[in-house]
Amino acid sequence: MSAKNFKYGKDNKKPGRYPPEIRKQAIAMFQESRAEYKTRADCARHIADILGIGSPETVQNWVRQFEIDDGQRPGTTTDENEELRRLRRENAELRRANGILKAASAFFAAELDRPQSR
Repeated sequence: MSAKNFKYGKDNKKPGRYPPEIRKQAIAMFQESRAEYKTRADCARHIADILGIGSPETVQNWVRQFEIDDGQRPGTTTDENEELRRLRRENAELRRANGILKAASAFFAAELDRPQSR
Protein backbone atom coordinates (compact mmCIF):
# COMPACT_ATOMS: atom_id res chain seq x y z
CA MET A 1 0.00 0.00 0.00
CA SER A 2 1.49 3.32 -1.01
CA ALA A 3 1.61 6.36 1.27
CA LYS A 4 -1.04 8.10 -0.86
CA ASN A 5 -3.57 5.29 -0.37
CA PHE A 6 -2.94 4.90 3.35
CA LYS A 7 -6.07 5.03 5.51
CA TYR A 8 -5.78 7.23 8.58
CA GLY A 9 -7.60 6.63 11.84
CA LYS A 10 -10.51 8.63 13.21
CA ASP A 11 -8.10 11.09 14.88
CA ASN A 12 -6.48 11.61 11.44
CA LYS A 13 -3.17 10.16 12.62
CA LYS A 14 -1.24 7.50 10.79
CA PRO A 15 -1.26 4.42 13.03
CA GLY A 16 2.09 3.09 14.20
CA ARG A 17 3.55 -0.16 13.08
CA TYR A 18 2.65 -1.87 16.34
CA PRO A 19 -0.67 -1.62 18.16
CA PRO A 20 -0.76 0.33 21.44
CA GLU A 21 -1.40 -2.91 23.36
CA ILE A 22 1.99 -4.27 22.25
CA ARG A 23 3.68 -1.04 23.37
CA LYS A 24 2.04 -1.24 26.78
CA GLN A 25 2.93 -4.89 27.13
CA ALA A 26 6.55 -4.28 26.12
CA ILE A 27 6.90 -1.41 28.60
CA ALA A 28 5.38 -3.46 31.41
CA MET A 29 7.63 -6.43 30.62
CA PHE A 30 10.67 -4.16 30.51
CA GLN A 31 9.89 -2.66 33.89
CA GLU A 32 9.24 -6.08 35.46
CA SER A 33 12.35 -7.77 34.09
CA ARG A 34 14.89 -4.92 33.96
CA ALA A 35 16.66 -6.05 37.15
CA GLU A 36 17.38 -9.47 35.63
CA TYR A 37 19.66 -8.03 32.92
CA LYS A 38 23.01 -6.27 33.02
CA THR A 39 22.00 -3.56 30.59
CA ARG A 40 18.83 -1.91 29.33
CA ALA A 41 19.79 -3.01 25.82
CA ASP A 42 19.92 -6.68 26.85
CA CYS A 43 16.51 -6.40 28.46
CA ALA A 44 15.05 -4.64 25.41
CA ARG A 45 16.58 -7.25 23.08
CA HIS A 46 14.97 -10.08 25.05
CA ILE A 47 11.54 -8.40 25.05
CA ALA A 48 11.78 -7.60 21.34
CA ASP A 49 12.51 -11.27 20.65
CA ILE A 50 9.60 -12.46 22.79
CA LEU A 51 7.05 -10.07 21.29
CA GLY A 52 8.34 -10.26 17.71
CA ILE A 53 9.31 -6.60 17.55
CA GLY A 54 11.79 -5.99 14.76
CA SER A 55 14.28 -3.92 16.70
CA PRO A 56 15.27 -3.73 20.37
CA GLU A 57 15.77 0.02 19.86
CA THR A 58 12.03 0.27 19.30
CA VAL A 59 11.41 -1.15 22.77
CA GLN A 60 14.04 1.15 24.26
CA ASN A 61 12.42 4.16 22.55
CA TRP A 62 8.99 3.20 23.90
CA VAL A 63 10.36 2.79 27.42
CA ARG A 64 12.32 6.05 27.22
CA GLN A 65 9.24 7.98 26.06
CA PHE A 66 7.13 6.34 28.79
CA GLU A 67 9.69 7.42 31.40
CA ILE A 68 9.65 10.99 30.04
CA ASP A 69 5.84 11.08 30.05
CA ASP A 70 5.82 9.66 33.58
CA GLY A 71 8.28 12.30 34.83
CA GLN A 72 11.06 9.80 35.60
CA ARG A 73 13.38 11.27 32.98
CA PRO A 74 13.85 14.76 31.54
CA GLY A 75 12.67 15.44 28.01
CA THR A 76 9.74 16.51 25.87
CA THR A 77 6.54 14.63 26.66
CA THR A 78 4.27 13.13 24.03
CA ASP A 79 1.67 15.84 24.65
CA GLU A 80 4.28 18.57 24.27
CA ASN A 81 5.53 17.00 21.02
CA GLU A 82 1.98 16.90 19.63
CA GLU A 83 1.43 20.54 20.63
CA LEU A 84 4.73 21.55 18.99
CA ARG A 85 3.74 19.76 15.77
CA ARG A 86 0.33 21.45 15.79
CA LEU A 87 1.86 24.89 16.38
CA ARG A 88 4.45 24.38 13.63
CA ARG A 89 1.71 23.42 11.16
CA GLU A 90 -0.35 26.44 12.22
CA ASN A 91 2.71 28.70 11.92
CA ALA A 92 3.41 27.44 8.39
CA GLU A 93 -0.22 27.99 7.41
CA LEU A 94 -0.14 31.54 8.79
CA ARG A 95 3.11 32.27 6.92
CA ARG A 96 1.49 31.10 3.66
CA ALA A 97 -1.58 33.26 4.33
CA ASN A 98 0.67 36.24 5.09
CA GLY A 99 2.51 35.73 1.81
CA ILE A 100 -0.77 35.66 -0.09
CA LEU A 101 -1.99 38.81 1.66
CA LYS A 102 1.28 40.66 0.95
CA ALA A 103 1.10 39.73 -2.72
CA ALA A 104 -2.55 40.79 -2.91
CA SER A 105 -1.89 44.12 -1.19
CA ALA A 106 1.02 44.83 -3.55
CA PHE A 107 -1.21 44.04 -6.52
CA PHE A 108 -4.02 46.30 -5.35
CA ALA A 109 -1.60 49.09 -4.40
CA ALA A 110 -0.20 48.96 -7.93
CA GLU A 111 -3.74 49.12 -9.32
CA LEU A 112 -4.49 52.24 -7.28
CA ASP A 113 -1.28 53.95 -8.42
CA ARG A 114 -2.09 53.53 -12.12
CA PRO A 115 -3.57 56.57 -13.85
CA GLN A 116 -7.28 56.18 -14.47
CA SER A 117 -8.41 56.57 -18.05
CA ARG A 118 -12.08 57.38 -18.51
